[in-house]
Amino acid sequence: MPATHEVSGFLTFTLAIVVYFAGAGINGVVGPLRRWNIPEAVTGGLLAAIATLLAYRVFGLAISFDLAARDMLLLYFFTGIGLNARLSDLATGGRPLAILLALTVVYLGLQNLVAITGASALGLPEGVAPLLGSVSLIGGHGTTIAWAPLISERFGLENALEIGIASATLGLVIASLVGGPVAGLLISRFKLRSEELLAPMVGLPDDDVGPDAGKVTYHNILSALLVLNAVILVAYALEDVVEATGIKLPLFVVCLLVAIVVTNTVPHVLRRTPWPARTSALALISDLSLKIFLAMSLMSMQLWTLGGLGPALALVLGAQTLVAVAYILFVVFPAMGRDYQAAVLAAGFTGISLGATPTAIANMTAVTRTHGPAPLAFIILPLVSAFFIDIANALAIGFLLR
Repeated sequence: MPATHEVSGFLTFTLAIVVYFAGAGINGVVGPLRRWNIPEAVTGGLLAAIATLLAYRVFGLAISFDLAARDMLLLYFFTGIGLNARLSDLATGGRPLAILLALTVVYLGLQNLVAITGASALGLPEGVAPLLGSVSLIGGHGTTIAWAPLISERFGLENALEIGIASATLGLVIASLVGGPVAGLLISRFKLRSEELLAPMVGLPDDDVGPDAGKVTYHNILSALLVLNAVILVAYALEDVVEATGIKLPLFVVCLLVAIVVTNTVPHVLRRTPWPARTSALALISDLSLKIFLAMSLMSMQLWTLGGLGPALALVLGAQTLVAVAYILFVVFPAMGRDYQAAVLAAGFTGISLGATPTAIANMTAVTRTHGPAPLAFIILPLVSAFFIDIANALAIGFLLR
């Protein structure tokens, strides 16, 4: 049995910052990483994950991290997205939201079909197919952990959790690497550009010199943090109320929805009170939260859990990746309008299809930081990937298990 060492929360947070700067340094030297819009946190996080894999293989040391701070950063990020949402944006986003949801539901079925076909062709045990489809990929680690015991019991698959976690982990890595290049290809091929002249919602440029650049002060940073914390406290209070209705929502989605309501009501009541929506101060907090969240997520991956599953996992996930990229290029991008917003959503759709919502947002952030804002994409994609699709996925998984 390998020895286990858990890194404390404070040291984990500190290492995540180091990991980010390591990734930024590598991206600065390796040109293709910049051109492909690979987030710095992804580059550094994968490097750290490889380091922990070497520690496991060479020294027999399994390193794990205390990730309590990571969950709080996720709340900050999605609350910031909600505070930037305007009813006019949501009204505009009604049709694109419906289209993206429909495309995602169709893809959910396609993904499970690929998993069933691959598992059957490779002669994998019964019950493996859902774990290589929407349970682990669209569902991610949380859905995998929730459904693995039932799959294990239903099909007598003792290592169901390990297979699902390995698939979800590898999908997260692939999604982080594919999203930027896909969007970059579309932007270059169709000569797309942002038409938005707004201050950035998230993804401040490295050399922010716009008219709002000088307005990041300790006063408006603290003001933004106060509003963020107040909204998160309301979301905490409402979490049990929402759950009592029978609707299961992640806490970050509750924060997003509360923030949308608050930002479209409070400023109209307290007209003389400064509001942080769409300011560089809020964008800075959101950017920082997402970067450290992603660094912590990737550096904490236990890659050694991927070993021993054989080439079958790699083959099926390779097929899933090819199908996802083809679907994004030939279905999602045209259906969403073939414009810049559609290209940014294409980057985000890799997170829906192969990784997780934070990965999707990180991919979109990397693209918008280089090419300009796409506010509508940051509103509709989290609602689809973190709310509506979970309901559809639960129904699909239940059908597969029957």
